[in-house]
Amino acid sequence: MPLLFPWAAILLGLVLSGALPVRAAEVAVDVGHGLKDGGAISARGRAEFEFNRDFARVLQPALEARGITVRPVNYDGLIGGLTERPLAASGADFFLSLHHDSLSAHLLEDWEWQGSAQSFSDRYAGFSLYVSRNNPDALVSERCASAIGAMMRRAGFVPTRHHFPKREWADEENAVHYYDNLVVLYRTTLPAVLFEAGVIKHRDEELLLRDPARQVRMADAVATGVAACLYATPR
Repeated sequence: MPLLFPWAAILLGLVLSGALPVRAAEVAVDVGHGLKDGGAISARGRAEFEFNRDFARVLQPALEARGITVRPVNYDGLIGGLTERPLAASGADFFLSLHHDSLSAHLLEDWEWQGSAQSFSDRYAGFSLYVSRNNPDALVSERCASAIGAMMRRAGFVPTRHHFPKREWADEENAVHYYDNLVVLYRTTLPAVLFEAGVIKHRDEELLLRDPARQVRMADAVATGVAACLYATPR
């Protein structure tokens, strides 16, 4: 898939310039994992769910500033099963699941942080995105993922490439992979994208992902990509 379809690039320019308002749309923002299943553990022992929730709280006002209504999904961490997340998003225009990346066990090293044994790897860092070809609106899912990835790169964020070849490229330039059988991506009635903000096992990137100013910059990039995609997509 190219960086952006030509007509989408034109609309993106209008959105960025403020010449056109983003039409009303509703995005279900899903906080990955939860209180019982905290997800990956960072290099300093923090649960992924906490990173996901923190970023959702920054992303929501960025989306709302672009005229998008946000439907919070699992902000309290109480949703248990994966199938409940798409159900909670039913009726929205777009489903965005927020996550933070880990690494395979064979890549990890041991270290001690504040007296606690932890694991880390400084080998890979960066963002990535996932879509499913089994999604009922796979074309829009891919288009929105590419728009988000393009805006992330435009804002200076660097993608990670370590998920390939295990996860086939949907759009290599913008770090979009296929993950066809991921429940939150295909068990839904609307376009869906999973966003990995960065690798929390990487010690430097973990600290960057907790930086409030950087979170705002990342949220601005993600929200702009979502807005440009949805504005260009007939509903």
